[in-house]
Amino acid sequence: MGMSAGGNIAYQAGLRVAAEADHLRPLNIRGLILQQPFFGGTQRSESELRLVNDPTSPLCVTDLMWELSLPIGVDRDHEYCNPTVGGGSKLLEKIRLLGWKVLVTGCDGDHLFDRQVELAKLLEEHGVHVVGHFGVGGCHGVDFHDSSRGKAFLEQVKNFILI
Repeated sequence: MGMSAGGNIAYQAGLRVAAEADHLRPLNIRGLILQQPFFGGTQRSESELRLVNDPTSPLCVTDLMWELSLPIGVDRDHEYCNPTVGGGSKLLEKIRLLGWKVLVTGCDGDHLFDRQVELAKLLEEHGVHVVGHFGVGGCHGVDFHDSSRGKAFLEQVKNFILI
């Protein structure tokens, strides 16, 4: 489980665990919880353009974060930033075969919203069991700033775990 950049890390770690699943016994991981995961790409999404000057997380700041964290010489269409590039990781098939389920959350007041929806669609296209919770309003990290939304997220997690 991870929120924002932690959601990206949880996704990347999940791919690596899935790749080694034949060698890990017993494998106790049953899914991933990606709370407003932080992803990007070179082509600007509608939500990025709409919220370019978002006071919580302006696009120029996220661009700088990617520039500082990606390997030297790559752009935002690197797999660490853009999970949809090239049709997604070949390891998504392994996640499907392992029977993992993935919760992806987001809200349309977050400039990363379209990336989160794209990820959920990609996972579905690869046959992964996806539960998407996409709300109206809010901002990146809203679950920490608004206790009612935080409680709603915890309820989503509880329901996700019980299905």
